Amino acid sequence: MAGYVVVGTQWGDEGKGKIIDVLADRADYVVRFQGGNNAGHTVVVNGEKFILKLLPSGVLHGGTCIIGPGVVVDPKVLLDELASLETRGAKTDHVIISDRSQVIMPYHVKLDELREAKEDGLKIGTTKKGIGPCYEDKISRYGIRMADLLDMAQFEEKLKRNVEMKNEIFTKIYGVEPLDYDKILADYKGYIEKIKHRIKDTIPMVNKALDENKLVLFEGAQAMMLDINYGTYPYVTSSSPTTGGVTTGAGVSPRKIDKGIGVMKAYTTRVGEGPFVTELLGEFGEKVRKIGGEYGAVTGRPRRCGWLDLVVGRYATMINGLTDIVITKIDVLSGLGKLKICTAYEIDGEIYESMPANTSLLYRAKPIYEELDGWDEDITKIEKYEDLPENCKKYLKRIEEIVNCKISVVSVGPDRSQNIHIHEI
Repeated sequence: MAGYVVVGTQWGDEGKGKIIDVLADRADYVVRFQGGNNAGHTVVVNGEKFILKLLPSGVLHGGTCIIGPGVVVDPKVLLDELASLETRGAKTDHVIISDRSQVIMPYHVKLDELREAKEDGLKIGTTKKGIGPCYEDKISRYGIRMADLLDMAQFEEKLKRNVEMKNEIFTKIYGVEPLDYDKILADYKGYIEKIKHRIKDTIPMVNKALDENKLVLFEGAQAMMLDINYGTYPYVTSSSPTTGGVTTGAGVSPRKIDKGIGVMKAYTTRVGEGPFVTELLGEFGEKVRKIGGEYGAVTGRPRRCGWLDLVVGRYATMINGLTDIVITKIDVLSGLGKLKICTAYEIDGEIYESMPANTSLLYRAKPIYEELDGWDEDITKIEKYEDLPENCKKYLKRIEEIVNCKISVVSVGPDRSQNIHIHEI
C-alpha cells in the first residue's frame, strides 16, 4: 500500500497545493481530509494559475478526487468551483463527496460574520466562511451531513430545527433579522440536484485502494500551527490538519500511512490574529511580502511575514512524524543579505525549544536566532541540487540538522516544474 500525507508545518500558505499537484500526477486517489473553503491552494500550470478552495489539488489530474468525511462543504462554493474549472477546460467527473461530510449552511456563515464583527468578542481572524460554526454543530450533533441531503424528509426536518435555533441567537443575542427557512430550503434543493450524483460512501473505496497497493495521496488544508489541539489556541482552525487528522478525516487506519510529507516555507508567514514570534515588521517585512507575493489565495489578505521559525519546524516534525520535508519559496530569499533562523525562544528568562501550551507566553517570547550568510544568485531556473549556491545548500542543511528530518524536494518557483528533487518521494 502507499498512503502519503501532505501537511503544512507552519500556519498555512506553505505551497501545499503545488506539491500535491506534483505528486498527484502518479496518484490513483487524492483525498482532502479536513477544513473547508477557508483554505486556498494555488496551483500554477504552464503559467496559468488555478486557485482551489474545496477541491483537492489533484483535480487537474486523472486520479479520483475525494472530499472526505472530515471536510465541511458549502455546496454553493463547491458548485461554483466546479463550474469555474469546467469553463477552463478541466474535467470534474472524477470528483466525489463523502456522504459523511458536514454541510455548511447560511446560518453558519452569518454566525461567523457576526462573531468576528462583535467588538467585545474574541477576534480570531477567520475567513468568515462559516467553517467554525459548522464544526461546532458537528460536535454538538446538530450538524447536517451530505447523507441527509439524499433524504429530503430528513433534511427538511433537520434544517427547520436548526434555523429555528439559530434565529433565536440572531434575534435575541445579536439583534439582527432572522433567516428565511423557505428560501434556504429552496436554494439547497437546487444544489442537491446538481451534486447528489457525487455523494458516495468513500471509506470502502479509499481503503480498498490502499489494500491494493494503489497510491492514495491525503491532502491537508491549513497547517500544524492552526491545529485545534496543537496550534496557537485559540487562534487556530476547527479541525486537525496533521497526519493524525487523516485517520478520522478520511476513515483509514494509521497503519496504512507510509509517508508524512511536511511542506515548509523557507521563511514563515501567517494570516489572521495570534502571536508570531519571528514576525518582521516595517520595510523589510513588507519587502519579503512583496517579493513572495504573500497575499491570501482566498481572501487576498496580506500575510504577516517573518524569519524561519524552527521551534515551530521541530514541533511540526515531531507531532506529524514526518518522513520527508519539502522546502518552498527559497527563491524569495535570494538577495536579502544575511538570513536568520529561529532555534529557540526566550520567555521571561527561560529558554524554550518547544511550543508552550499557554499562547499568551508567545506574545512575550524573544526569538533566539542563528545568522547565516545569504546568496544573491537567481535560483529559479536551477534543476539540480548541486547547482544551488553554496550558502543556499548550507541553509537547507542547517534546517535538516535542526528538525532532524531529510529535505527531499526544494521548490525554486511557483510552476509545477520548478522543483529540485534531492530524494525520491
